[in-house]
Amino acid sequence: MRRTPKILTGIVGVLLVLILALVLFVAYFDWNRVKPYIDDKVSAAIGRPFVIQGDLTAAWQREPAEQGLRSWVPWPTFTARNIQIGNPAWTHQPQFAQLDALQFRISPLALLIHHIDVPAAQLVGPQIDLERDNHGQINWEFAFEQNAAPSAWTLNLGSVGVDKGQVTVSDAKNRLNLQVTVTPFQQAIPYDQIVAQATSEARADVGHDVAKTVDSNKTKPDTSSNASHTSYQFAWTASGSYQGAPVTGSGKTGAVLALQRANPPFPVQARLHIGDTKVAFVGTLTDPMHLGALNMRVWFAGSSMAKLYPILGITLPETPPFATEGHLSAELHTHGSRYSYQDFRGRVGESDIGGNLVAVTGGARPRLTGDLHSQQLRFVDLAPLIGADTQAQKEQRGDTVQQPSDKALPVEQFKTDRLLAMDADVTYSAARIEHPGALPITALSTHIYLDNGQLRLDPLHMGVAGGTIDGRIRIDGAAQPMHTALNLKARQLELKQLFPTVQSMQSSVGQINGDVTFNASGNSVSALLADSNGEVKLLMNDGVISKTLLETAGLNIANVVVEKLFGDKTVKINCAAADMAGENGLYTSRLFVLDTEDAVIDVTGTINFADEHLNLDVTPHTKGLRIVSLRSPLYVKGTLKDPDVGVHPGPLILRGGGAVALAVVAAPVAALLAVIVPSRDSKSANTCQQVLTSLRSEKPPPDNTKRSARGNVPANNQTH
Repeated sequence: MRRTPKILTGIVGVLLVLILALVLFVAYFDWNRVKPYIDDKVSAAIGRPFVIQGDLTAAWQREPAEQGLRSWVPWPTFTARNIQIGNPAWTHQPQFAQLDALQFRISPLALLIHHIDVPAAQLVGPQIDLERDNHGQINWEFAFEQNAAPSAWTLNLGSVGVDKGQVTVSDAKNRLNLQVTVTPFQQAIPYDQIVAQATSEARADVGHDVAKTVDSNKTKPDTSSNASHTSYQFAWTASGSYQGAPVTGSGKTGAVLALQRANPPFPVQARLHIGDTKVAFVGTLTDPMHLGALNMRVWFAGSSMAKLYPILGITLPETPPFATEGHLSAELHTHGSRYSYQDFRGRVGESDIGGNLVAVTGGARPRLTGDLHSQQLRFVDLAPLIGADTQAQKEQRGDTVQQPSDKALPVEQFKTDRLLAMDADVTYSAARIEHPGALPITALSTHIYLDNGQLRLDPLHMGVAGGTIDGRIRIDGAAQPMHTALNLKARQLELKQLFPTVQSMQSSVGQINGDVTFNASGNSVSALLADSNGEVKLLMNDGVISKTLLETAGLNIANVVVEKLFGDKTVKINCAAADMAGENGLYTSRLFVLDTEDAVIDVTGTINFADEHLNLDVTPHTKGLRIVSLRSPLYVKGTLKDPDVGVHPGPLILRGGGAVALAVVAAPVAALLAVIVPSRDSKSANTCQQVLTSLRSEKPPPDNTKRSARGNVPANNQTH
């Protein structure tokens, strides 16, 4: 029994001697002697040259992160100065990274169980070069040595701190060149203070005063207690270029990346200008080792949403200037990530926009899903979708295509390749539509599908003037040129609602009904119409017509024709019926008749969208001797951009319905009769039905009254 105390005393003594020897060894050993060994082992492990050119020293320090008695146990702290890590042979710069110093602490107790426990490492004065070549090779991916047998040792790296340094990014594949400088604050800034400051600055920067439409409670970044206890300790600035556009940026970050623990958030904040596109965000990044998750308030703004495509990889349409604010959360993984932009609100032109979007990567193509909505949509803000905005607006959003001065149809090319870049399943609705001419489109909704270049708007619904326009649009973006098919049906559009500012129309009970079918290939509006095949059928009953009304509707050619026929007086229309068929861009009038109180107006001829030329004849057939202004038939020639409306030489035609019936065949009349839908007022008969039925039953007069070869003036004209 007496030996036990002696044995214990001996063991304790031996341990104390070993600990003392270890302390003295760490403190006084010349660690520079092991640098060649460390250099060789690290170089072999990472597949790159690794050199410690400065001194390698060690000292004992207590670990402040430990608690209880463990906080009194000193830890060996190593400092390696002037470290260089080489680049692969294909890069332009010789060094991947240079560090003024690397400091790290090792847990001595963990070494007993073959654990290399490094709770913290500090990078002092880092200078890092990040490169990607045209083939996609990257220099920040290391070819770690693969051992046949697993090592008995494990490495745990808790966190990495940074100091003042520089990062250079050269990405040939994405045409990105960036220089980033990081500097420490003299004093840490609390997280909540930066969130408030960044929000104020970003809202002022993006403009459009998006704050008025945003629910700030829904767009808040990380509000956890862990985030509130973090602080920003570094500022950074960036400058360079991206795909030819200048890039400037600034922001703030925390000082320590917690690599092994996912919970401690890393605060980030940034404002970037890429050309005229602005991106700003403030919030946190968690699980930085794997870029695990984002929790941020984010702003986007610029001259067109289409410019976000090279930045985000998401296909968006051409738009007027826009700005949005929302909450971004993300789950980031190596083989696929999920980004959620929730409760965002903003402006596109003078229209509002809001909703929720989710983008998922990792499949054959990124996929975008969600719902969008507007309280008020201005039709003029849709003009950039088809390249119909003004030249000044095109220049503002960076479009360099000049619209030819002699063409009315937009020639700007659609970016069809972007339809193949992603898939989508998104709904859109607008509660109210605003049109400069007071066109009463009360609502719009559609379901947008995009799958491997196949774009569908199906169904497409609009509430217009008490009626509806329904249909679908299909676009094959994989075809070259792009193929488009359109089918629309307009039903029961009330004339008094369609022209609410025209007093004479308010007593009207008339409606407009119509069908449009369209198939074409082309990569612009001009090319599509030039190639198009289709039909247009329209009926209007019990309305009025005047030069002033047509000017209000924006029908410039029609108002010139009406002025020459009727002057500026208002004329009651019993029925207006049109049936035009198109083949290879040439649309021919199969039937185009206006039945008024005093005359029947017959329009024949063609509209050629391939060269935008007009070749129409407008022939009035009076019902009596009451209209002294109707002297001769009119012609409409010239182009859509520069039409020429004139008077055909020759007398006025007095013959009425029979003259018109000569141009009418059964098929067009029957087709138009099919467009007529029952009136909501069952007591009111549809005047167009009566007029078309009468035309269909009309018997042709003798041959000597048939039209000439031009098809517009009968051979036996009667005159005043």
